[in-house]
Amino acid sequence: MNPLLTMGQALSAQARLQPDRIGARDLERAMSFVTWNERACRLANALTGLGLRKGDRVAVLAYNRLEWAEIYGAAAKAGLIAVPVNFRLVGPEIRFILQDCGAAALIVEDALLGPVEEIRADIPVAPNCFIHVGAGPAPAGWQAYEALIQAASSTEPQAEIQLRDPWCLMYTSGTTGNPKGAIRGHGGMAMLALMTQVELGLRQHDEALLVMPMCHDNSLNFFSAFLYRGAPVGIFSRSSFDPELCLRTLARTGTTFTSLVPTHYEMMLDCPAAKTDGGFGRIEKLMVSSAPARVETKRAIMAMFPNSGLFETYGSTEAGWVTMLHPDEQFERLGAVGREVVGSAPVRLLNEAGQEVPDGQPGELYSCSPYAFDGYWNLPEKTAEAFRGNYL
Repeated sequence: MNPLLTMGQALSAQARLQPDRIGARDLERAMSFVTWNERACRLANALTGLGLRKGDRVAVLAYNRLEWAEIYGAAAKAGLIAVPVNFRLVGPEIRFILQDCGAAALIVEDALLGPVEEIRADIPVAPNCFIHVGAGPAPAGWQAYEALIQAASSTEPQAEIQLRDPWCLMYTSGTTGNPKGAIRGHGGMAMLALMTQVELGLRQHDEALLVMPMCHDNSLNFFSAFLYRGAPVGIFSRSSFDPELCLRTLARTGTTFTSLVPTHYEMMLDCPAAKTDGGFGRIEKLMVSSAPARVETKRAIMAMFPNSGLFETYGSTEAGWVTMLHPDEQFERLGAVGREVVGSAPVRLLNEAGQEVPDGQPGELYSCSPYAFDGYWNLPEKTAEAFRGNYL
């Protein structure tokens, strides 16, 4: 017996415990936990019906939309490995990822078909495993996502999933070479979800609005935390950030939490709605991530969202959250990003020899947590280089 639930099992549990409650939504659609679970089961069975087996990789190229919740759920249930592909990449970059992970299936949103068609002959996906997501009919050579779901069984897949099994491959930016696939396993993501709940004090009445791309680890991490808690997940279903629409969504829905980069907050602060009582009283928790925010920006955010606490986090694709700064620390620790996340060992600053440096001396930051990544895909040497013992 697994000591923790996988995300697929967590979704099944919420479908049983609160079947009729909204579990996931985007800006146009919503589905209950029981519907979400049923559609994730159908998609899982559809993919295995196409010949995929446990451990096969399913690449996904799409803007933010509700289907991400189904795809992540289906992969977790079938033992498949979801491979989110950044929609900003061009054909050759997409080709590298698909070849590197050995994708067995590819799910693509209609608006992003062009770059894939350019490289289709070079990627390892079988002809019947190109899956089209969109309102219109599937183009020639593509399976229709919705038709696959409707034709498949809604029974729970019977795959034997272990906590050490991979759930997602999150490809890094590749700023110093080709991107590397960071393996995020079921066990590590369950632990990250639990630690996030503790740090943020998440409750079932909370609801997330995920604005960052669903192909990014920021949204995947919060998606996991809210699903595991049985709290609804909202997805900001637009191809780019719209500050006015984001403010209206925060004001008019049940959202209590969102995570944004400082630039997003600054864009919202420049909107007319930011100068009035925008009806943001339900927002209880806000996260600043990916870059430091200026003190004046933090003060303006707190003024616009008077009932919300402001958190700040530092982390990486490989490490997950490393530190967390809490609302009561925002102005006591100016310029800081908090202390180690609960359950983590003390961070260490090491020199090139792997020795801890004295206070006041520069060094490379290493962290040690129960939810670090499980290595780089097919790169054991790079994995070994990333670790210093148990520290990453």
